[in-house]
Amino acid sequence: MTSRERFIRTVQFESTDVPFVKAVGGWAETSERWRQEGWGGRPLHEVFGTDILMGVGVYYGPTPRFEYRLVDEDETTRVYINHEGILMREFKEYSGNSSMPQFLKFPVETEADFDKIAAERLGLNFEQRAPNNWDALVANWRRRTNPLMCFADRWGGFFGPLRNLMGVENLCLAFYDQPELLERMMAQRADAIIAITERILEDTTLDIFAFWEDMAYNSGPLIAPELYRKFALPHYKRVCDWLRGRGVEFIGLDSDGDISQLIPIWLDAGINVLWPFEVAAGMDVCAVRKRYGHDLAMFGGIDKRAVAAGGKAMRQEVDRVMPLVEDGGYLPEIDHSAPPDISWPNMCEYMEYLMYRLGRG
Repeated sequence: MTSRERFIRTVQFESTDVPFVKAVGGWAETSERWRQEGWGGRPLHEVFGTDILMGVGVYYGPTPRFEYRLVDEDETTRVYINHEGILMREFKEYSGNSSMPQFLKFPVETEADFDKIAAERLGLNFEQRAPNNWDALVANWRRRTNPLMCFADRWGGFFGPLRNLMGVENLCLAFYDQPELLERMMAQRADAIIAITERILEDTTLDIFAFWEDMAYNSGPLIAPELYRKFALPHYKRVCDWLRGRGVEFIGLDSDGDISQLIPIWLDAGINVLWPFEVAAGMDVCAVRKRYGHDLAMFGGIDKRAVAAGGKAMRQEVDRVMPLVEDGGYLPEIDHSAPPDISWPNMCEYMEYLMYRLGRG
């Protein structure tokens, strides 16, 4: 089978020649550590002999992007406006790496703020959203043997993107204090996701489309599930129904944290693939499969902490998810991109054992 055929059959819970598996990369700090420990920078799929899940690389956020503007700095930190219009402070030492910045101010506080950014930066503007080599990519995708995903990333959803515009605290309060604004913002996101994806589908087919939310922490969702269902479900359904009407059968969603209370909402919307199932947040892919069966395909769910530990802990963690591989509808991979406590030798040990258990070693 080609990787594309293998991927499609996997998410359809059908048999494959060998299980589909892709290599998960690391944070910037992780990559630097791996280079110091022997990785030469060669693509991970070449190093480990894994499959490739390609992405279209179209940006769904504010376009034209906000210009970077330095506002203030001292010996250790800098304050600046980023490409999303967010005023933030970060440590210079960790700039661009894995340190979490401090978010100081967001671009939308009032309806007038939203009207301005929507009019100026949230339109189609496809030529500014697409990669510069779009025509070459499209020509390659027409003869592809690897699956192609359209991942709308930080601007494809109805909580995560609004969080980018308002901040977590202001957004959660808006569900109570500014419901009309919230409804307008969600409707705009649905309109934009459809318009941008429609332009993509003029040039290529897609094997999977994916939302992005990151709307949970280690104890549950950041907003009451009942409230989120009331506001967001109609917009999810509109986008999912439109996607299926255009031939996109697999619709995924990426959200960290404990998403157990949100899964029913996403299933009701028509989403049928979820990831990354963070073990540290209590997410257990085996338990999720027992509850939802073949209604839900899953990626991830292998505890990155066990991979960092290596040895017996790692092998037991890989063994734990093998029944899901046999059942189908599951891509075994680390439950997030690899953090810098995973050494290059331990990453190699993990991938070697995973490939062996999958019959690909």
